[in-house]
Amino acid sequence: MNRKKLSLPMRILIALVLGVVVGLICYFTETADFTTNYLKPFGDIFVNLLKFIVVPVVLLSMIDGILSMDDMRKVGSVGVKTVLYFLCTTAVACIIGLVLANIFKGAGLFPDLSGQLGSAEYTPSEYAGFMATIVAIFPTNMWESFRTANMLQVIVIALFLGGAMLAAGEKSKLCRDFVASAYSVIERLMHFIINLAPIGVFTYMAWVVASQGAEILGHLALVLLCAYIGYIAHGLLVYSSTVKLFAGVNPLTFFRKASPAMLFAFTSTSSAATLPVSKECADDLGASGDVASFVLPLGSTINMDGTAIYQCVAAVFIASCANMNLTLSQMVLIVVTATLASVGTAGVSGAGMIMLAMVLEAINIPVAYIGLIVAVDRLFDMGRTCLNVSGDIACSVCVSAMERRKEAKRR
Repeated sequence: MNRKKLSLPMRILIALVLGVVVGLICYFTETADFTTNYLKPFGDIFVNLLKFIVVPVVLLSMIDGILSMDDMRKVGSVGVKTVLYFLCTTAVACIIGLVLANIFKGAGLFPDLSGQLGSAEYTPSEYAGFMATIVAIFPTNMWESFRTANMLQVIVIALFLGGAMLAAGEKSKLCRDFVASAYSVIERLMHFIINLAPIGVFTYMAWVVASQGAEILGHLALVLLCAYIGYIAHGLLVYSSTVKLFAGVNPLTFFRKASPAMLFAFTSTSSAATLPVSKECADDLGASGDVASFVLPLGSTINMDGTAIYQCVAAVFIASCANMNLTLSQMVLIVVTATLASVGTAGVSGAGMIMLAMVLEAINIPVAYIGLIVAVDRLFDMGRTCLNVSGDIACSVCVSAMERRKEAKRR
């Protein structure tokens, strides 16, 4: 008698629960070093494998998606809808984060830790400005972009190559065949690596729980709670309404089918590394293959809704801890800065800290105060990456539905 094989989402969920259990056991028995030395390396190997295929997946999937559209006007149409969706949802995310943070602060739930700020230390990566970020999007060396996995540049390269192949017409047949063949190989490799996801989820979750523990939250428990309320509220309100409004997808169905990518993003804290899983979830939700291949890689780089909520909550929290009151103009500046900064932030673990440094500088709060929350950044990162990835999938579903209606009207 053949036994029914457990689905990937169920295996990931089981791995998640087992990871929490093992992590708690190691934490309370003071054997966290076991997870760091013997479990986490397997998670690192899995994430390394995902990162290994991220560049070819993004490059080939986007070129293949552009060629599948066979119309540069459609590429432009999908691109405009995608960017507008992400900018609007990020702005809403900022507002949700600020409202919740100010409610917590007004209720006296954010403490005054000004006496501890002297020991806070954090050195952010230098931000050269918005226009410098725009200039840096365009590569000077294609191979260097691949080597450094600069996803914005890889996306630009894919757009130019895909557009050039469309413009070349029949003369590009050899290149088109190569892309189709290479992408088929990468898809098979991607499928193999995705099936290793439960191992990565188990080992990473066990390590996080064992190393972070409960006591590390301490007085940061409330700001974590505030951020996670924001994550959940944004997902339930914004993504539920958009997939229902634009695609007619039941919100429960959306979250159920998007759960494998959300769970993996929660533990890996990398929206770029989650791309292969996100693609499968988007396909399962009915997103067009060519649209999903275009939207998801772009979203992993420029869609930072979860990061925006985190920045707003963290900025208000740090200001409260420093006994500083933010003005309305400063809050508006937070929304604008966080929304625009999301364009230049990589979809990798910890990238939100760079964006937070930019936000704090914009509202004249010393960046060194980030040291107050840097110890638990990973706990913030898990939730915000999960939200970012669910937003990528929601966008691909919505844009696919809009493009299908557009095509139907043409006929």
